[in-house]
Parts: sequence; structure tokens; C-alpha cells
Amino acid sequence: MTAWAASPQVATTGSTAASGFDDQTVRSVVFSSVSGDVVRVRFANTFGNSPLQIGAASIAVAGTAAGTSGPAVPLSFGGQSSILIPVGAEALSDPVRLRVPALRDLAVSVYLPQATGPATQHSDAQQVNYVASGDQTLDSSASPFTTQTQSWYFVDAVDVIGQPNDLGTLVAFGDSITDGYQSTVNANARWPNDLARRLDAGRATLAVADEGISGNRVLNDSLCCGVNALSRFDRDVVDRAGAKEVILLEGINDIGFSDLPSNPLTDPNTDVSAAQIIAGYQQIIAQAHAAGLKIFGATLTPFEGSAYWTSTGETKRETVNQWILTSAFDGVIGFAKAVADPSDPEVMAPQYDSGDHLHPNDAGYQAMANAIPLRLLLGGGR
Repeated sequence: MTAWAASPQVATTGSTAASGFDDQTVRSVVFSSVSGDVVRVRFANTFGNSPLQIGAASIAVAGTAAGTSGPAVPLSFGGQSSILIPVGAEALSDPVRLRVPALRDLAVSVYLPQATGPATQHSDAQQVNYVASGDQTLDSSASPFTTQTQSWYFVDAVDVIGQPNDLGTLVAFGDSITDGYQSTVNANARWPNDLARRLDAGRATLAVADEGISGNRVLNDSLCCGVNALSRFDRDVVDRAGAKEVILLEGINDIGFSDLPSNPLTDPNTDVSAAQIIAGYQQIIAQAHAAGLKIFGATLTPFEGSAYWTSTGETKRETVNQWILTSAFDGVIGFAKAVADPSDPEVMAPQYDSGDHLHPNDAGYQAMANAIPLRLLLGGGR
């Protein structure tokens, strides 16, 4: 089952990802939502423009900064230490034995022996990751890793063989609010992380895979913010190991970007109606059900006061939320109510507002996780 995931994105002009890597090791720090004794890693060349040569790779329980708390375990691919991943493809490592504790960070290291070209990334990690010269995949110390970055590169999932009480993987599918934008860096304070902590306290649990992309939209692609949700649903949800359930929280950017001026990173700023967003939801529900997945709809959170709020956009949000509450989802999660100001539900409550009036702070993300009825996820009804 998928214990951690991050949706791949294209490299943007001027970024580290655009420059790529050459004779360097990238060490990504990722948060495992469940425990296990056998682990494998999925590497992605989804948006590369040339075959990706992985010279070596490893996984370990993370320690302080770039260090590990124990020896790194080498990863292999069909019994070989290296692999060439074609353009647009992914590669799974062979399973290896490693005791993965629940709710702990793991360090996934990948050595790139030659120029990669533009790197497939997940741009907004809310996590410090590290780069070193040469092959440092088996180095347990932090000292070679002299460069820091807050993106993940090439790694897009960690799978584990779970425990008998693990019921599979829940995929959190959405935009920046699912991605954890404005949460505390290195704190794993995104709402999917908080949900994983709640689930871990019970007898039965689900792994939680976070497939949020900051700025993502249901209906339109953009250079900064990933391909649209309909396009990436199979890759980021259906194809995840052990996927059983989905929470969908997406659409606020479709609304907000409709009213922004043209921008090369966010084009097309198409004027999207509430009816078009709802039609997109209906397709996502159909795709989830066709794959045998349960899907829960989450209401769009308040955004009045944010940079792209308009009264027209607010009307769209309320129309979409009303549809969610009475729709064909397998259940509904009231994220809007969880973080709204009780005296003005069009506004995020001050104690939950990160300051931009769109994204919650850590307390807001915790309130969202607390609003999810666990009985809904663990086999209950609406």
C-alpha cells in the first residue's frame, strides 16, 4: 500500500528543476503514514525530456537534517543497482526489508550520474530536502548534503507491506490546501498528515497518500500548478498501491483563476462556471467508482479577502458546495464549516487563517482533519 506520495510536476523556467542534476545525489525526506517491514520506492521521469539514468538509490529512516538514524538500505531494480527510465515513465524499485515506523520521516536518496535535463518534481514540499555532489546514497551523515531545497525530485511514492489491521490507502486529492501550503516547514502539519495521526490511534487504520498540488485545478492545466485533476486522476489515485478511498478537495482555483488577468504561469485563465466544475466532479466520481474506489467530497473552504476573491466567485463556491452536500459522492466532509468564522461563513476564522485568507495555518489544517468522521473512512455510511 502507498504510505507516502506526491504528484509529479513539470519543471518551471528558472527553477532548480529546470536546471536538473549532474553527478549529484538528491535526498528527499518523506513522511510515512503507516508502518511496515518491507518497502519499495517509485521513481518518476514523468516530465523529463530525455531518459533518466539512476545510478544508485537507497532508503533509510531519517535522522537529523540530511542524516539518517541508521544504515541506508540500497535499492535495486530487477536485481540491478541502476536503471534507465524512459521519458514519461516510472520505475518501481525491488522490495527491500526495512522497519518503517508509522508517522516517521524516511530519507530516500537517488544518485544521478549524468545530466538529467529538466527534473520531474513536486515543487511545494513544505519540507527541506538535500543535494550532495557525487554518489552519497549510502552516507548516513548530513555533511555531504550542502545544498537545500523545498521541492521533491524524481520520487513520487513509497509503498510498504502493511500490518494486518491496515485497510489500504486513502488518497487525499486536491490543490494547495491538501498540499499543505503555508503549514510549518518540516512539521508534517498538512491536513492529510494530521488525518494519518488520527487514524494511527485506532485498531484499524488506512495509509494516507497526499496528492495535492498547489494551484491545481479540476479543469485546466497550468505551468506552475500541474495538469488538471481529470488528467491526473488515474496516475495519482487509481494507480496508487492499495488505493481504496479518495477525499476530493479541489475547485477553488478554478473559481479564483477565472477572475485573474492573463499570466504565463497560470494560463489558461478560463472563466469556469460552477456547472462546469460540477461536471468535472461527476467525471471524477465516475472514474473512482469504475476503479472500485469510494470517493468523499469535501466542501470548498472560505476565501473572502484573498487575492482572487470576488462576489461572483463566492456565488460559484456556494453553488458548488451545495451540490457537494447533495451529490453522488459516497460521503461528504464539511471542511468549509470546520474552518469558517461562525459569525461570517464566507470568511476563514482568524484562528485558522495563515494570513492570506485562503490557506489555513497549522491549527486550521488540524481542524480540517478533526472534521473528518473516521467511521466514514473505516466502512461507515454517510
